[in-house]
Amino acid sequence: MKRRTASDSPALFDLAPASPDFSMELEARQRGLWPVAGTDEAGRGPLAGPVVAAAVVLDPDNIPDGLDDSKKLTKAKREVLFTKILETSIVSVASSGPVLIDRINILRASLDAMRRAVLGLELAPRLVLADGRDQPPGMSCEAKAVIKGDARSLSIAAASIIAKVTRDRMMERAGTVHTAYGFELHAGYGTPVHLRAIEAHGACSLHRMSFRPLRQDAAEADVA
Repeated sequence: MKRRTASDSPALFDLAPASPDFSMELEARQRGLWPVAGTDEAGRGPLAGPVVAAAVVLDPDNIPDGLDDSKKLTKAKREVLFTKILETSIVSVASSGPVLIDRINILRASLDAMRRAVLGLELAPRLVLADGRDQPPGMSCEAKAVIKGDARSLSIAAASIIAKVTRDRMMERAGTVHTAYGFELHAGYGTPVHLRAIEAHGACSLHRMSFRPLRQDAAEADVA
């Protein structure tokens, strides 16, 4: 009977550590790949609003304490870390709006926002660590897709915080313009409140018409 080892269990490689660290960045630095940028996005799933990507190059000697996957942090903690990241790091942000999302699909729009965020950095990276299974297209340097990267890499975690806080603020402002939908409450996600507002008022310019149930409603309207 064959004895199983850790290497016989591929699922183990998908397990993220308890908190992100700087090991991937330091390993790259030892290979001469410096600086290293982490990139992540926020807002793939909502029915409305942009998808926002951030790219961050951390200062190895001044990394803010408490960096983690933005989804694991409270809003108050994200806001504090957002400010600290901006004060200590090189940061760039880009977004893809609903029109582009509907035209090229959410995955490609997310990766394109990541690409533009990286290109917007004041210091060109030698390595890009991207959260997820896909690398941003058109990178002029080495790039690596890191599954659950926001739980593994401090650079990606920092990017996830910047992207999340930036998008939340954008949707809060959107709520003051499109007052019928409550964007400031749900950030465009398909909550019951949001779905009822769409049913009552129809879609607005921020809605992603390629997403269900908006796509289904549009198709039914065309048939009618």
